[in-house]
Amino acid sequence: MAAVSGSVHLQRCVVLPAGRHSASLIFLHGSGDSGQTLRKWIKQVLNQDLTFQHIKIIYPTAPPRPYTPMKGRISNVWFDRVKISNDCPEHLESINAMCQVLTGLINDEVKSGIQKNRILIGGFSMGGCMAMHVAYRNHRDVAGVFALSSFLNKTSAVYQALQKRGGALPELFQCHGTADELVLHAWARETNSALQSLGVSTTFHAFPGLYHELSAEELEKLKSWILTKLPGETGRQKE
Repeated sequence: MAAVSGSVHLQRCVVLPAGRHSASLIFLHGSGDSGQTLRKWIKQVLNQDLTFQHIKIIYPTAPPRPYTPMKGRISNVWFDRVKISNDCPEHLESINAMCQVLTGLINDEVKSGIQKNRILIGGFSMGGCMAMHVAYRNHRDVAGVFALSSFLNKTSAVYQALQKRGGALPELFQCHGTADELVLHAWARETNSALQSLGVSTTFHAFPGLYHELSAEELEKLKSWILTKLPGETGRQKE
């Protein structure tokens, strides 16, 4: 299957703000999932929808493609990889192609009147990794990045890009369960330390006993952080 291009239109599940739309949040799902299912999962964990007065939430769905860890079977994934490990090369062809696609999603928000510094991007697992590629390689003027149960490979193109270019960088919010057996807590810590050493301001929350999953406490911390990065009109006036 050919790599996806920037002309791909992603299916998306959208949660509109209760009031006037003045900011946008792009939330990327993990491998084999969908935007709609991620929204339902979050609603199940919180016992209510994740909603904001002024922030539109966009849950896009990755286009189907062959996925090597599943022996080439078709899956909704943001990119391909040899295996789920931090010590193997990244599949940059598929990552770069998806960066172009997600750039189109960001540009759609900008065209609708939302400034780039009023857009957050992040995700769960593979979605968080994808968000870091998009933000730190292509869109350093977004409001921030979040990565839940995510990691970057040791030789990631994200690190290489940060070594070559200076300037202001979006803050990173990370959460990870210490009992995660699919994406090890140590990989997330290494990612956080590496990004810090390259000038990224980071926040890291470890959750004892949490596996490769979401928790209510984690999502509440994320929601609070989102509101610090994308305050409503009253919060912006106080700044």
